Amino acid sequence: MSVELRDPAAGPSWWARWRGWLRGRSADEVVPDAGRLELPWRHRWEHLPKRTAGFGFSRGDYDEARRRAEEVARATLGDELWRQVRRAGYLELPSRLYPGVTYRLRIGRRIEVRCAPGTPTPWPWPYLCINPTYPLPEAEFFAHLYLYVRDNEDEVVRVAAPQPWDQVLGRTF
Repeated sequence: MSVELRDPAAGPSWWARWRGWLRGRSADEVVPDAGRLELPWRHRWEHLPKRTAGFGFSRGDYDEARRRAEEVARATLGDELWRQVRRAGYLELPSRLYPGVTYRLRIGRRIEVRCAPGTPTPWPWPYLCINPTYPLPEAEFFAHLYLYVRDNEDEVVRVAAPQPWDQVLGRTF
């Protein structure tokens, strides 16, 4: 049994109209400057040395990427939280899934899991390791982690690898 969710008299859905409009068009017609659009998740990055952005990245490229990453992080967190991170070196977010558990987020490092006295730890080790799929500046990935832990903790719990020690992340620079 199928259920029709739209009024059949309204004509084709926007998706059908969009697909019809796309047919026969090149990527440059649909997305201007599509040739310059970066899609890093479509590539494999295992061949790169850790903590690099890739071959051909100059010192100036690293400086510019880090500058833009700090702008992204400050815009994502807001000025007050960004100042707090820069001053203290971390942000703490309470868990919504585990009472008494707090995640300490630090730029370029693993997530530290801190438990209130008498609270059992949800993992056997105190650090959670999550690395980006492709190389990112540390501050930008920090902003990603902040949003994930704040808004999508169950996904963080699902993908994070518990670790017995702290260390820098491998795919950030």
